Amino acid sequence: MTRGGRVKDRDTPERRCIVTRATGPKAGLIRFVVGPEGDVVPDLAGKLPGRGMYVAADRATLEKAAAKGHFSRAAKQAVKAPPDLAAVVEVRLARQLVELIALARKAGLALAGLEKVKAALVSGQAALLIQAADGSARGRAALRSPPGENSLVSCLFGHELGLAFARDSVIHAAVLAGGLAERIRDEARRLAGLRGEGLGGKNFGAEDFGASSADGAGDDQADDAAAGEGFRPERQTTE
Repeated sequence: MTRGGRVKDRDTPERRCIVTRATGPKAGLIRFVVGPEGDVVPDLAGKLPGRGMYVAADRATLEKAAAKGHFSRAAKQAVKAPPDLAAVVEVRLARQLVELIALARKAGLALAGLEKVKAALVSGQAALLIQAADGSARGRAALRSPPGENSLVSCLFGHELGLAFARDSVIHAAVLAGGLAERIRDEARRLAGLRGEGLGGKNFGAEDFGASSADGAGDDQADDAAAGEGFRPERQTTE
C-alpha cells in the first residue's frame, strides 16, 4: 500500500519519488540517471544504465528536485542539475509523444480530421481522442472522448500535433485501440503533469522534432479541408 492508502497493483511496477517520497506506478514518474560528467540526465525510455532516480511527472516537483539538492542526496554524490531541467524534460516528453502518435499513424492506428475522428468515435474504434490545446472551445466541445480513464489527450498544441501527421496544424485526432494507444496515454499523462492546466510551458516545433515528420505529407489534407481543420476562430462545428 502506498503512503496515500492506495492498494498496490502487483502487476504494475512502482517506484518512489525522491522528492515527495510517495510510491507510484513508473508510468507516472520520470527516471533520471547520473551522466559521465556528473550531470543529471533524463531517461524517458527507462533504458539508460545506472541507478535510476525517480521524480513525479509534475513541474513543481521537478523544479524542487533540481533546486533543493534532491538528486545529489538520492545519488549519494554531488551531481549537477540545470535550472531549466523541467523545460528540457517537457520538450523531450512532447517530442516523444509526437513520435508515438506518428508511429501510430504510419501503422494505420491514428487519424486526423474532424469527420474521420468523429466516425472513429461513433464506431467505438477510437481508444483516445486527441484535441489541440489551442483549438477553439466550440470545436473541441463537438467531440466526446471515448469511455475509459484518461481517454482525452489535450496537452499538445496544434502545430505539435500537426508534426505527427506531417501538417502545419492538426486540431482533432484519434488513436485506435491497441498497445500504442496505451503508450500514448501514459506519455500524455506525463506531459500534462509538466505542462499543467495552463499549458504555459515551452512548446516545440519542427526544428526540435527533426525531419521524420515530413514522411507521409499530405495523407489526409483533403479531409482537413472538408473538416475545417486549423486555426479558424470563425469555424462552425455544429455536426
